Order: sequence, then C-alpha cells, then structure tokens
Amino acid sequence: MSIEILENKHCNSKILCYNVVTKRIKGENMNLYEAIFLRKSVRSYEMEAVSNELLQEIRDFYSQIEGLNPGIRTDISIIDNTNGKNKMMHLLGIKAPYYLVFYSEEKDLAQMNAGYILEQLGLFLCTRGLGTCFLGNVKPKLGNPHKGNLKFVITMAFGKSKGAYTRKAVEARRMDLKDLCVYKEVPRQWMKQLLEAARLAPSSMNSQPWRFVVYDNRIHVFAKKHNMNHLGRYEEMNFGIMFSHLMVVAEELWLDVDLIRLEDITHKNFPNNQYVLSAILRT
Repeated sequence: MSIEILENKHCNSKILCYNVVTKRIKGENMNLYEAIFLRKSVRSYEMEAVSNELLQEIRDFYSQIEGLNPGIRTDISIIDNTNGKNKMMHLLGIKAPYYLVFYSEEKDLAQMNAGYILEQLGLFLCTRGLGTCFLGNVKPKLGNPHKGNLKFVITMAFGKSKGAYTRKAVEARRMDLKDLCVYKEVPRQWMKQLLEAARLAPSSMNSQPWRFVVYDNRIHVFAKKHNMNHLGRYEEMNFGIMFSHLMVVAEELWLDVDLIRLEDITHKNFPNNQYVLSAILRT
C-alpha cells in the first residue's frame, strides 16, 4: 500500500491518495476482500500455539501496511499467552493464546490511522484461519505501556477459535444501507459494493457511527454528532476500520478511489451529523 498527500488546487483541500494492495493469500481460501464479508469477532479461543513462521508472516504483513498518514510512526508487539499465565486481563478482557499490542505516536488522526492498520491485520489473520477481537480496555500490565516514544493504543486478541471464526454476511448485526445512506441518485453497482463493505465494518459496541451521502462518483462520510465538536477516541478508530474496508474493496474492483476532505462540504447542513471525509472515484 502506498499513500501520498496532495494539494487539490481546484477545491483547496488535501487529498489522501491510497493504494491498498489486496492479495490472494497462497494456499488459503480467501483474500482480504472476501474476509470482509466473512470475518466475525471471536471471544473464545483454543490455547494452542501457532507456528513461528505464521507469527513472522503477521509481522511481515504489518510492515507492508502504510497507514492513512505515513508521518505517524507505529509499531506492534505480539504477546505469547499460550500457557494462560499472562495477567494482562481486564474485567472485559478475553483469554486468548496471543495478543497483538498496537503502539503509535500521538498525532492528529492517530486513532483513525490505528483502526485502518489494525483492521487490515485482522482481515489477514482471518485469511490464515485465525479468530480476532479488538480489546479496547486491555493494556499490558507489566512495565511501561509505551514502546520507545510510542504510546499504547489498543490490543487485539487472536488465535485458533473454539468455534467458527467466520459467519455469513447476512448474519452480521448491522443497520440496513437504507438507514445509513442518503442517495442523491440511484447508485451504480460498484458504489453498492463499496457501501456494503463499509456497512459490514465492525465498530465499538456495534455503534455504527457512520452515515453516507451518496452522489454520482462520491460518498460523503459523516459521523453522528456529539456534544463535543470532535470524534471520540474509539469513534475515530471506528472510522479508520470502515475506511480500510472501503479501500480494500476499491482495490479488489480495480477502482481508483481517493479519500478527500472537501472544505466546502464542512459547511453543508446535515442535521445531527459532522463531516469526516469523502471517498471519490477518479474518472
């Protein structure tokens, strides 16, 4: 995946151009695109070890991901809990054989960037036959919750699931697109596919905070407005997760899609919502 920040001279906005590489994983039954429609959160795990080769594949895959902003430094640690003795559990924690701990610089949109990267890791683990679950309140209990100059952000449990680690898309507890979207015209098929992938994105407490205004070749993305004039920590991360779904599908469909913040949209009146970004197909 590559990313660059460009200045749009025509609309006086910054363009974030993403090129997410979606690869079919050799020897597996699905790629990242397909995992979007099958992956589910797993909360019960077998305490079995995976191969060192697979753990290295996870690290290698992470190293190939560039986030929403390449200027934000991040890192991961994988904690082995196959003996079940690691006491990094919280009241809401989940006992798993492995925990992937994510660290980041504290910069603007760092939480969104974290969600964007971690969801791709979660999809990759799904293609490898492993279950995952975001653990928003679980921190490493031993030592400093920092890695160098990077601050702890979130933990993801992963490992072999005791039950199914996938589900059918129709089984996902998500709002219908008709409740999430305002259509200015009948959407084309590729647009429907992008929106369906966005709809299926996981979110904290299944909050599904996104709303979409769909017009021609663009999706204007809004967040349900809060009392404070900014996205909360986990809500910002939720949007990073959703944007990763959009961009994985765009790459699968060979669509050149830019994520753009349009200054003129920020002044539009969309009651009880605040503007986030626009996904625009290059024509």
